[in-house]
Amino acid sequence: MQMRNKVVIITGATSGIGKALAEKFGREGAKVVISGRQVEALHDNAEAMIKSGAHVHVVPADVSKEADCKRLVAETISKYGQLDVLINNAGISMRALFSEVDLDVIRQLMDVNFWGAVYATKYSLPYLLKSEGSIVGVSSIAGKKGLPGRTGYSASKFALEGFLETIRTENLKNNLHVLVACPGFTASGIRTKSLSKDGTPQGESPRDEKSMMSAEVVALRIYTAVQERKRDLILTSEGKLSVFLNKFFPSWMDRVVYNHMAKEPDSPFRK
Repeated sequence: MQMRNKVVIITGATSGIGKALAEKFGREGAKVVISGRQVEALHDNAEAMIKSGAHVHVVPADVSKEADCKRLVAETISKYGQLDVLINNAGISMRALFSEVDLDVIRQLMDVNFWGAVYATKYSLPYLLKSEGSIVGVSSIAGKKGLPGRTGYSASKFALEGFLETIRTENLKNNLHVLVACPGFTASGIRTKSLSKDGTPQGESPRDEKSMMSAEVVALRIYTAVQERKRDLILTSEGKLSVFLNKFFPSWMDRVVYNHMAKEPDSPFRK
């Protein structure tokens, strides 16, 4: 699937993986519609992309609001008359024990990570079926293995994967491509905005992101997977090993994951 003149919507495109995806698809000649809540950052990103020769359109939107997602798709169709790829990238994380977390934090994660993808997919689907296009869900290894201290995040990613798997199966005869991408630990900035038990942002990452896979590498791998219409994409050797071992040794992996996450600075639970 060549991307030149294809129309691509990317949610959560203000920073991190979303920004890198927009830049990659733009360089390859796609008409990119970028969306997010930070209007100034979106326009800054668009300006830089346009200077490099990309074709980009900004539609500010909060994916947790159904009306915003409906408007995002409507504006895309109004401007370009088609839609070929929807990338459900918008997402937030959390870090707190379930016994201590405010339930509004989990609701917020579900509203963005799960419902945001449901809303955007619902209004994009008729156009993607027409173009025999692609739906991409940016999930996580946390959508394959429940991570302690990340209840809301893991729950939202498990839900996202179940939703997209069902969409794929329902449309087996419609030539609709559905990709579930699990980046693993990525230097994307998501941890600095991760919500604590009372809903306030952490403000800094509990992990050293220098050794993590970059957002640009993740974007390249997702771009290639869309081109090749792959079903699943699991990135990083650690992520692939975790998914593999969890299939055969789930109880042992519970302990491994617990001990690994407990090593984080100021971990909400002890080793």
